[in-house]
Amino acid sequence: MNSHSGDILFKYKMAVLLALVSLIQLTSAQTINPDEPWNWPEEYVLEQVNQVRAGRDLTPDSWPNGARVAVLLSFDVDNETTQGLRNGEINIGPLSQGQYGARAALPRIVNLMDEEEIPASFFFPAWSLKIAPEQADLILASGRHEIGVHGWIHELNTALDAETEERLLRLSMESIEEITGIKPVGFRAPSWNHSASTLQIVRELGFLYESSLMHDDRPYELLQNGEATGMVELPVEWILDDAPLFNPLGTRYMNPRDVMQVWIDEFDQAWEERTMFLLTMHPHVIGHRSRMIALEGLIDHIKTREDVWFGTHEEAARWVRQQAGMD
Repeated sequence: MNSHSGDILFKYKMAVLLALVSLIQLTSAQTINPDEPWNWPEEYVLEQVNQVRAGRDLTPDSWPNGARVAVLLSFDVDNETTQGLRNGEINIGPLSQGQYGARAALPRIVNLMDEEEIPASFFFPAWSLKIAPEQADLILASGRHEIGVHGWIHELNTALDAETEERLLRLSMESIEEITGIKPVGFRAPSWNHSASTLQIVRELGFLYESSLMHDDRPYELLQNGEATGMVELPVEWILDDAPLFNPLGTRYMNPRDVMQVWIDEFDQAWEERTMFLLTMHPHVIGHRSRMIALEGLIDHIKTREDVWFGTHEEAARWVRQQAGMD
């Protein structure tokens, strides 16, 4: 057999081999039934789980000023977006509850933060700020607070294709920067969830940190498909969120003073562990008079402890990056 015939035979065998591999892959994919996870291949399970995972712990040896614990108070300023706009259910009553967030609750909250000289982070769906742009002036007047991104209209990002999700997040960043004059560096996903595309989009848009996931109580680096991303995660948690526990129409409603005790216990343990206490609230939820008692009582308790540092999410992210040698 001459060399030319050998080359032809080799190429033929390679083509057959590639066709067989493709057929095996196709057959394997066809046998994965999403409704039967007990039959999923090991490789497929690991592939799903490892899309976004927690990497190294980024808790610093100490926080600014030598503090042993960081306290990060945040507010998701959803207003009308979660009261009908995001799902197109336009009803006057729920929308009025949304406006309460901007009109009555946010001033009450910002006044408390400024009286206590506590910095806080405010995450906006862009439309929440577009409807009432005066909220930005109120928040930024003291120079101590941060405004971050919480989506476009509190959309269900997990139901969007990657192109649409990227377009809406880019629009959100641009709109918030246009109103505030400051480029936002923090992202908190609507509904605290990621699609298969979210983390990559967030990375490509250049965010400093992400705050939507729940792998840990401490700050950590996100992994994407097993690879370190350089993205700081400041994790959230439903028991450290006012909305589920203060819903008077739900089955989990708790007395504000009982919720305050849960938060106090969480803070006390974070202080013992020398880590971080991150609390998420919503102006249209926490901003009612009887519920502000819970926030005021929590702050009073925290201030009885020594070596506590209050910071924005941006300040915390920059600190842990610096201490971890990520910059």
